[in-house]
This record gives sequence, structure tokens and C-alpha cells, in this order.
Amino acid sequence: MREALRAKIMTVCEKKIMLKGDKVGLSFYAFFANKNDDPDLLMEAATWWIQTHKLDHFVKAKVIKEMVKRGL
Repeated sequence: MREALRAKIMTVCEKKIMLKGDKVGLSFYAFFANKNDDPDLLMEAATWWIQTHKLDHFVKAKVIKEMVKRGL
């Protein structure tokens, strides 16, 4: 995973946890605006989420943050 995506995921997870608590769930779409302005980055996130880790549609932000922190 490229560093730009890793940093974006960490920032979004931290913000969502701060606003809604540590039980908040996210989809990989949470890391992108409602427009497809970077399709390569979107596909990289989707591949990591769906193909690599076979995650459910919604996963707790704290779980995603820990996975990214550990370099998974």
C-alpha cells in the first residue's frame, strides 16, 4: 500500500473514532470523496480491503487503523 493511502486511512480512522467513538464502522469508501478523482487509489484501497483481507463491507475503524499500523 502506498504511503499516501496509508496516511489517508489513518487520518480518516482517527477522525471518525474521535467524532463517533471507537465502535464506529467504516467502508473503504470512507477514504474518498463522493467523486472518483483518483481511480487508481480507489482501486488500491478496494483491492486491499476486498481481495487481500476479505473484509466485510463495514469494519470498525479501530480495527482498520491497527491493521494499517501493523503494515498488513
